[in-house]
Amino acid sequence: MELSSAPLHKGQLPWRGVLLAASLLIYWSSPTTAQVSVEAVPPHVAEGANVLLLVHNLQETPQVFYWYKGENQDSNEIARFITSPGEITTGPAYSGRETIYPNGSLLFQNVIQNDTGAYTLHMIMENFDRKTLSVQFHVHQPVTAPSIQVSNTTVKELDSVSLTCSSNDTGISIHWLFNGQSLGLTDRMKLSLNNSTLSIDPVRKEDSGEYQCEVSNPVSSERSDTIQLDIIADPTQGNSGLSGGAIAGIVVGSVAGVTLIAALAYFFYFRKTGGGTDQRDLTEHKSPASNHNLGPSDNSPNKVDEVAYTVLNINGQTPKPPTSASPSPRSTETVYSEVKKQ
Repeated sequence: MELSSAPLHKGQLPWRGVLLAASLLIYWSSPTTAQVSVEAVPPHVAEGANVLLLVHNLQETPQVFYWYKGENQDSNEIARFITSPGEITTGPAYSGRETIYPNGSLLFQNVIQNDTGAYTLHMIMENFDRKTLSVQFHVHQPVTAPSIQVSNTTVKELDSVSLTCSSNDTGISIHWLFNGQSLGLTDRMKLSLNNSTLSIDPVRKEDSGEYQCEVSNPVSSERSDTIQLDIIADPTQGNSGLSGGAIAGIVVGSVAGVTLIAALAYFFYFRKTGGGTDQRDLTEHKSPASNHNLGPSDNSPNKVDEVAYTVLNINGQTPKPPTSASPSPRSTETVYSEVKKQ
């Protein structure tokens, strides 16, 4: 059944101009050895968007373009473009959302899940040679936000914990985040086959923080709400894993250190108090001699003589190292007599 090309091109003038310009640009810039090909732009498309099956490197204008969904069977024909009169004919697989262009490219608008699949372009060239090309694209629904569950949000250190990411979407990838950043797996962490479950065994203090999971497909991604995981210290692990013998050794060493410090403090205290007593004894022992040296009062009639005596006596009390030339007591008396005569 032949239909006018008007319904197919209604409202499509901007697309036609763009595609024709792109086709001419590709044609002029392509090397002569390039092979004709067809590409889905984009190959992964969100439901409700558009996708273009773009023909590349067309070096001669075919007599007819045929587009099929799947294999090139009459029941699968979407549309054909006859270049000489510029006539478009639609087939049984035409949905009303497809537009065929003079360069053979095919535009899908408002794609649905059922559009996913392979497509075939069949061309009859000017010399009646036949060329067949295939292409495919995938239609994806935007993903929805996943949810996250955890076996326990407060876990003792060295216990285990499991976090599960749940989503109703299919064909998705799951990715884990820790404190807003991509989770770096350690040797204590394991992921299930599809990454939906994260297990940590044993947990450590550094595992405390916010966890999220992210689901994505080629056209969209969504993250779950954050969940806070708190790791508390295990009281039974307070000794940091030290053995009983090591702990006993630490205790004995501490006691010995305290004892040594106390002994040194007592020694220095005794030495200080003992030295003060010796100094007081020495002062008391010298006091009479000092009092004796003061002599009579200034009112004594022999004041001059006594002063000289005092001076000599003080000189006589000054300790001197014994030498062979030390003056004898007789010499001291002689000096004393000489002074008195003066």
